[in-house]
Amino acid sequence: MSVARGGRLPGAVDAAMARLNTSVDIDCELWREDIMGSIAHARGLALAHVITEEEAAELVRGLTEVAGEIERGEFAWDPAREDVHMNIEARLTELCGPVGGKLHTGRSRNDQIATDLRLYARRRGRETVAAITELGSAILGQAEAELDTVMPAYTHLQRGQPSRLSHHLMAWQEMLWRDRQRLEDAITRLNECPLGAGAVAGTGFPLAREAVAEMLEFARPMRNSIDATASRDFLMEVASTLAILGVHLSRIGEELVLWSSQEFGFVNLADTFTTSSSMMPQKKNPDVAELVRGKSALAIGAATALLVLEKSLCLGYGRDLQEDKRPIFDAFDGALVCLRALTGAIATARFSRERMRAALDRGHLCATDLADFLVGKGTPFRAAHHAVGGLVRLAEERGVELGELPADELGAVHPSLGDPEVRRVLDPAQAVDRRGLLGGPARSRVVEAIAAARRAWSADGS
Repeated sequence: MSVARGGRLPGAVDAAMARLNTSVDIDCELWREDIMGSIAHARGLALAHVITEEEAAELVRGLTEVAGEIERGEFAWDPAREDVHMNIEARLTELCGPVGGKLHTGRSRNDQIATDLRLYARRRGRETVAAITELGSAILGQAEAELDTVMPAYTHLQRGQPSRLSHHLMAWQEMLWRDRQRLEDAITRLNECPLGAGAVAGTGFPLAREAVAEMLEFARPMRNSIDATASRDFLMEVASTLAILGVHLSRIGEELVLWSSQEFGFVNLADTFTTSSSMMPQKKNPDVAELVRGKSALAIGAATALLVLEKSLCLGYGRDLQEDKRPIFDAFDGALVCLRALTGAIATARFSRERMRAALDRGHLCATDLADFLVGKGTPFRAAHHAVGGLVRLAEERGVELGELPADELGAVHPSLGDPEVRRVLDPAQAVDRRGLLGGPARSRVVEAIAAARRAWSADGS
């Protein structure tokens, strides 16, 4: 295959070079944004009196027709025309005649693709914000339903202190809330219009840059033509945000994998989000959680690819930036499918209140409460910690829990431990509600946290 060229390089392109040069199989994903930007540019050219109102109207009509053809699957993408821009412009010229050639006046593919990518990242970013919000709502729904389900809180994957399932689910929610804020911040920063920057140093035509930016709902035109065409830090920021989101979804997935195992037995995922084994008929595998875990690796890879892509580029535009599309496309696709799958899986999950409550009965989870009790009686915390640690060792030697040690043996360590009140101190349910400080798992605090989260997630109507 060879591709004919005109102008400065009239010869043919080598077949391998042609394949390397062609990007339409990837960037055709940007057709909506490309046509949207071209319509705004055509109208901007008319505002600047570079073309007539009639010519602009004809260009808009033709671009709208091209959009319809693509939407209906009637458009034939031609790799010989390299990219999404040239494919659309060629078809526009077929429909409109010579006026189609006027569309590119005062514009380069450099500011055109930068505009397309900002429009794309804004659109997909808003979709992702909505999907994060839906997942947050599913988690809040389960937190409300499981308000009275108590369970261990873990450190080092070892049972640590009594807590409640709602408090744990609200920790998931907090991570997602920050993810949404990060993505919204990134969308705000990228919402500037590169059109009018040209190839690198703008154009001599008096383009109405502010008006074009407003047509495309950008906050403002970009201030520097070199930066506008050469920089992709907005993609790096979005991809990095999606990578952090991916890590958080992976952590949630990891807990679902653990909790759904027979060893934990804390959760049962709906059959629609699990699979069986090709060999072992008894298996019910938490594939939704495992696949989300795996997708996080690709999200991290996409962010890394974009960072590395630009790290050695001088200003302005370099053709290396042709490779900026697949990473951001993949990052958004992966984030959205993971968010939607986890939303369904969590909304339909059934938690085992009995198994979670039973997990509090082993592991001396109220040891800290016992030490705090001694502190309340005047014992320095370090001395109390040491004394209770000795009791834990004694209980383990006997194969019992702290609360199963005889009162006289508890009292031998400290007179206060012989008090019948100690039995209440060692009750996990009471221990949870003693933690009533802000951010703690006491029922009243979790109720407050859920209500506050409901208000925050719905504040902007997402």
